Amino acid sequence: MKFAFLIMGEFDSEKDRQSIHGGAAQIIGVSNIEEACREAKQLQREGIDCIEVCGAFGEKGVEAVIQATDNQIPVGYVVHLPKQDKLFQALFG
Repeated sequence: MKFAFLIMGEFDSEKDRQSIHGGAAQIIGVSNIEEACREAKQLQREGIDCIEVCGAFGEKGVEAVIQATDNQIPVGYVVHLPKQDKLFQALFG
């Protein structure tokens, strides 16, 4: 299985990327949803089996990635439990 995890923040997807396990697992930093969708389409063309995105995407961002890949591959969404809301708010604002 080939897997990618997209994280969003102050990243440049051309430089902020890494792979392990012979390229089977990748992490790619993107700066916005549009860049994430472009990366997701490219990953799909390269035969990725699954994409996971960080919580910064929000539900609308996850939907955009699903739409960009024509709902043809699984796209997961990393979130936290509500009891940790204050901790995440303090960290990310």
